[in-house]
Amino acid sequence: MSKNKSGESVKVVVRCRPLSRKEEASVSAGGIVAMDLRLGQVVLRNPRAPPSEPQKTFTFDAVYDGDSKQRDLYDESVRPLIDSVLAGFNGTIFAYGQTGTGKTHTMQGAWMDPDQRGVIPNAFDHIFTHISRSQSDRQYLVRASYLEIYLEEVRDLLDPGRALELRESPETGVYVRDLTSCVCKSVKEIEEVMNSGNRARAVAATDMNEHSSRSHTLFLITVECSQPGPDGREHIRVGRLNLVDLAGSERQAKTGVRGERLKEAAKINLSLSALGNVISALADGRSGHVPYRDSKLTRLLQDSLGGNARTVMVATLGPAPQHYDETLTTLRYANRAKNIQNRPRQKLLGEKERMMGDLRKEQEAAELLTAKYKAMESKLLVGGRNITDHTNEQQKMLEMKRQEIAEQSSREREIQQQLYAKLQCIKAEIQDNELTRELKFKLTFDSEEDQWRFQPLVPVESKLSTMKKRPASAVGYKRPISQYARVAIAMGAHSRYRAENIMFLELDVTPPTVVSLARSPEAELHYTASAGNSPTKEKASRVRKSRSWCQTPKSISSSSSTVSLATYNTATPTAAQ
Repeated sequence: MSKNKSGESVKVVVRCRPLSRKEEASVSAGGIVAMDLRLGQVVLRNPRAPPSEPQKTFTFDAVYDGDSKQRDLYDESVRPLIDSVLAGFNGTIFAYGQTGTGKTHTMQGAWMDPDQRGVIPNAFDHIFTHISRSQSDRQYLVRASYLEIYLEEVRDLLDPGRALELRESPETGVYVRDLTSCVCKSVKEIEEVMNSGNRARAVAATDMNEHSSRSHTLFLITVECSQPGPDGREHIRVGRLNLVDLAGSERQAKTGVRGERLKEAAKINLSLSALGNVISALADGRSGHVPYRDSKLTRLLQDSLGGNARTVMVATLGPAPQHYDETLTTLRYANRAKNIQNRPRQKLLGEKERMMGDLRKEQEAAELLTAKYKAMESKLLVGGRNITDHTNEQQKMLEMKRQEIAEQSSREREIQQQLYAKLQCIKAEIQDNELTRELKFKLTFDSEEDQWRFQPLVPVESKLSTMKKRPASAVGYKRPISQYARVAIAMGAHSRYRAENIMFLELDVTPPTVVSLARSPEAELHYTASAGNSPTKEKASRVRKSRSWCQTPKSISSSSSTVSLATYNTATPTAAQ
C-alpha cells in the first residue's frame, strides 16, 4: 500500500488456490499460474499459445500460492488495516475473482478450525482483543450490520422481510436507510450476528461450485472509541469496517445454470462489470466521470474506491488451464486497482454525537461497574502488578513485533523488486555493449569510397575468384578458433590467425620419358662390335631422364620394346652385308 502526497493507493494482494481433484485428473500439464512470493509476481502461461510466446507477468503488493496459510495472509495484509479502523479510519476488505476460486474461503473460512479461519473471524478476534487490552479511560461501542445485494436489490440479512434503500448525505456519504444494527460486546455475540445472516443468504449449487454465492454480501462493523482529550473533554473516534464477499463472475457455458440461476448470474455479472468500469475509470485518472451509480454495489463501495477509506483487495485465481481467460481478466482488474488513490482520514464525532455517547455510557455504567468489580476480584496481585496487566503488555509487545516483522518483510520485498529491475536494466545494457562491440569488429574502411562498411564474414560467391586461397590445414585435424581470430581471418589479417601454418605443396609426379636414339648404320655396327651384342648393354643405350624420388620404376611398354627390337633387327642384316 504505497503512499504519496495526493493519497494512498489501494493495496492489492493475489491468492491462487491449488488444483482440485477433478482438475488434477483432467489436467496433465499442471497449472498455468506461477508465483514468486519474494518479488510479489504472478506469471501466467497461455496453454493455447506456442512455447515461444512470452508469458504474462504481473506485480502486486503481495502474492499467496496454494500452500499459503490463512493466518499469514491476515497478519501481513489485513492486520494493519484493522489497526487503522480501531484508530478511527474507514477500511474495506473485498475479495474479487471468478466463481469457485476461494473468495468465501478467504473471507470466512472454517470458523471452528483456528488454522482455517478467514479474514472475518480473525478480524472479530483482533477487534475485541484490542478493546480488552486498551487503557481503562477508553470506552468502546461495537455495532454490526449484515446485508446482501441480490438481483440488484439491497436486503437486510438480519431482517430478511424488508427491502432497503440507499441514501446519501454530505456527512456520512452513501448509507442504507433503516438497516438493522446490533450492539456486540464479545466475539461470541458478533459471530451469532453473522451466523444468523448467513442462514438467510442466497446460496446455490452450480457445475463449478457446490456452494456458489448468488449475491454480494457486506458485513459492516462500526467501532466507536471515547477517550478524554487534553482539553478535558471526551473525544469520540468512529471507524467503520466493510467486509465484502463478492459473488464470482460466471459463464453460462461453464456453470450450466438455467432459469432463476441464469437470471441471478446475469445480475451478478452486471454488477461486477460496473465494478470493473469504476476501477478502470479511477485507475485512468483522466476520466472526470466515475460511474458509481451504475449498480448498487459500486454505490456502496464509493468511499472504498477513490474515497476516504483504506482498502485491501484480495484477487483470487484458479490455476486450471480451462480458466485462462477468467484468470487473465482478474489479474488485469487487480493490476488496474493498484493505481486507485484514496484519501483516508479520521472521523471525529461532533457535539451531538458526544452527547449521545454520554447517554449510552450512563445507561451502561451499572453494568460496566459490576463487571469491573468482578474483574478486580478475579485478579491476582504479584509484586504490585497483576498478571492480567503483565500479560496484556506482553501481548502488545508481541503485536508490535509482528507488525515490525510484516513491515520489514514488505520493505525487503520492495527492495528485492527494485534490485531485480535494476539487474534487468544492467543485463540489457551489457547485451547492447556486446552487440556494439561485435558490430565494430565487422566494420572495414573502404578507401576507394572513403567510408566505413560492414564486411560479411562469409564472402559473396561473386567475389570468391578474387580472394586468395587459404592454405589447407593438416588433414583430419580441426583446431578451435576464437571469435576474434575468425573476424581477423575474414578481414584478411596476418596468417597467425589462421587455423594452422602447415603448408601443403604438391610434388612433381610426372612420369619418366624414354627416348630411343636413332643411329646411322656405321655407328650401329661400331656399337655392336664394341658391346658384343650384350642385352644388358643394349638397355644401357637408352637414356632416361631423372625422376622424382617418390616414383617407382615402371616397366617399358611393349610398344617401345617392339620398336627398339625392330630397329635392331633391321640394322643387323645391313651390317652383315
